[in-house]
Amino acid sequence: MELGLVSIVKPAEANVVLGQAHFIKTVEDLHEVLVGTVPGIRFGLAFCEASGACLVRSSGTDAELEALAQQNALALGTGHAFVVLLGEGVYPINVLNAIKAVPEVCHIFCATANDVQVIVAESEQGRGILGVIDGAAPQGVETAEDVAWRKGLLRTIGYKL
Repeated sequence: MELGLVSIVKPAEANVVLGQAHFIKTVEDLHEVLVGTVPGIRFGLAFCEASGACLVRSSGTDAELEALAQQNALALGTGHAFVVLLGEGVYPINVLNAIKAVPEVCHIFCATANDVQVIVAESEQGRGILGVIDGAAPQGVETAEDVAWRKGLLRTIGYKL
């Protein structure tokens, strides 16, 4: 078995949801849940089929994000993985519970705007995701000033009252 890292390529303002599912209808079900959750959503998604034709299946409402999701899925090459790239102004908090409620979704590896590296294992059978490196390492523990900033930010963007 060999280990490798695959970096997710995305626009700086985009968020990515990386997960694993188990059925060819994942692409259609994820598409339906995304457009049903956020009106006017811009996204691209791709799914690595793990049997049969073993194709990258894709959909979306934004051609560039869909092409980028396809590129990321091909680079991963991991069975049943899916990549959702969310357009500017759409955040994982808006869609994550809906994605997790799709019956064939088995696991979410990350949902983030950070740079992501995916730890991939490869055997004679194929490739699989072991985990992700999401963003940078902590630089310390927050101070009272940092707590005040965090709480202010959450209220400014409307996530807390």
